[in-house]
Amino acid sequence: MGFFDSLAVTRLGSKAVAELKKGNTAQAEELYREAFQKGLANIQQLASFTGILVRGGKFDEALEVIKRAEKIGGLTDKDKMNMHIQYAVILWRKGHLDHAIEILEEDAKKFRNGTLYSVIGYLLIEQGDADKALKYNLETLDYDDEDPIFLENVAQTYYRLLGDKESARKYFDKVLAYKPTAIDTNYFLAKYDVEAGDTAKARERLNIAAQGRFSQLNYATPEMISKALSGLD
Repeated sequence: MGFFDSLAVTRLGSKAVAELKKGNTAQAEELYREAFQKGLANIQQLASFTGILVRGGKFDEALEVIKRAEKIGGLTDKDKMNMHIQYAVILWRKGHLDHAIEILEEDAKKFRNGTLYSVIGYLLIEQGDADKALKYNLETLDYDDEDPIFLENVAQTYYRLLGDKESARKYFDKVLAYKPTAIDTNYFLAKYDVEAGDTAKARERLNIAAQGRFSQLNYATPEMISKALSGLD
C-alpha cells in the first residue's frame, strides 16, 4: 500500500470513529467497511468494526475482520481478550456455545475484567446449568455488586433457569436503580406487571426497552418486545 493509499485508509477510519461517537452506527459501519476493503490495519478500529458487525449479526464478515487483526500482530493482551469476547459471541450464535465458554474461561484465568465476567455469566445462563450459572453470577457480585449486567445475570438465572421469580425480582429491581433503561430487565419486569394486572406499567416498560440499543447478549429481541406490546392491546 502506497503512502497516499495508506493516508486515505487512515482518514476513512478516523471518519468512522467520528461517526460512531455521534451515534451514527450505520455510517460508521460503511466507512469501516470501505477502509477494510482498502487495507485497514489499525487494531483499535478493527476491533470497533468487529463490534459493530457482531452487534448487527454479520458474523461471517466479523470473522474476516478478526482474522486480519490476528495476522497483523502486536495485539496487547487486552486487544486479544476483546477479540476473544467477540469471537465467543460468534461461536455461540453459530451453535458452538460450549467452546465459546471454554475460550472465555481460559481468558478469565489471566484477566480480571468486568466485561469478560459478564459475558461468561450470560453464556452460562444460555448453557442451562442452573447451579453453575447461579454460583458464577453470584460470585461476580464480589467483583462489583453495583454492576447492572452482573445483577441482571443473577436475576435471569433465577427467573429463566430456576423459576424463582421472587428472588429474580429483587435483582431486577436493583438493576433499574443503576440502569433504568436496561432492555432485558424492563422486558422481564413487564411480565410481572402483566401478572399483577398493571398493563399500563407493562406498556411503559416495554416502550423503554424498545428504544434500547440491542446487542447479541440481550435476551429480549425487538420482535419479542413488539409481540409483548401487541399482546397488551
